[in-house]
Amino acid sequence: MESGTFAVDPRPTGPPWRPWDEVGEEAAAQQGVYAPVYGVSFGARNRIVIAPGDSRSMALILEKCEGYCRGVDGRDGPNLACEGCGRAVATRVDDCGSWQTVWLEPDAVVRGPSGLPSGPPPDWDDLGRADHRVVPVEPDGNWSRRWEAAVGVALAHLVAVTGGDPVSLPAGPLAELLGHAVGQYLPAGPGPRSLGLAGPGVRTPRPRPDVLLVPRHPLTGDPWRPPGDGGAVVPLDSGVWAYLARPGETSPMPATGALPEGVLRDDYPLPQRPWRLLEAHRRAFEDTLAGLPAARAPWKRGREPRDP
Repeated sequence: MESGTFAVDPRPTGPPWRPWDEVGEEAAAQQGVYAPVYGVSFGARNRIVIAPGDSRSMALILEKCEGYCRGVDGRDGPNLACEGCGRAVATRVDDCGSWQTVWLEPDAVVRGPSGLPSGPPPDWDDLGRADHRVVPVEPDGNWSRRWEAAVGVALAHLVAVTGGDPVSLPAGPLAELLGHAVGQYLPAGPGPRSLGLAGPGVRTPRPRPDVLLVPRHPLTGDPWRPPGDGGAVVPLDSGVWAYLARPGETSPMPATGALPEGVLRDDYPLPQRPWRLLEAHRRAFEDTLAGLPAARAPWKRGREPRDP
């Protein structure tokens, strides 16, 4: 989470957990889980996640700070207590391989004004800002963790909306960056479903592809839709979508003379690419797909990503 932002998860999250075999398919579906998983959460709904640096006046409950590595993973429930009253109010997660977050318990916190002036809420217009784009490569030379998670979530929606059928990607950044990940989760074959990029300020391809890859609203998370279009769409993180739609200037100096449009200068470095191809975050894919009603369809059973 970026500083000053928050999100709410409407599904149950956190402990207590119960095994899928014990819960059963119908009871799991009531918890928002539609495919077999190791454990089904019966924790609170509408838990609020914030950046750890935005938390205030809370202290760790030391006996609830278990973790797999050198951090805490929240396995024992809330591990942060209010410094004033001592009530457990939140869960800090910062273990190895986990996003650093603080999850506030919805029945233990109340919303109040900060007294600071607030700017306008983010809207579709924000997708056109250069600072809204999320570049695919981290400063350390690895693939962006946000990209890996966003691709995992989007692929789960793509698998659900296509029923696991083959999908073809248009040439360009979409195929170059996402082609390998799509190929891991969807088979190759004849008669593939077509996928295209669309969104605010980007003309919907004609003829319309079978599925449109569209941005989520930066505030509500709702997917963008072309006016009057009821066709299939797959939502994507708005910052990742913005990079695919508007990757920005490819050279600090425009090509002049007889060079064709889009040709890079030979004295300008090519875009940085890690040593391996971009892959979807597996847990993000599995958790998202398990939370989609389409996951109850027979094609889902036993689906696993293929080796590169």
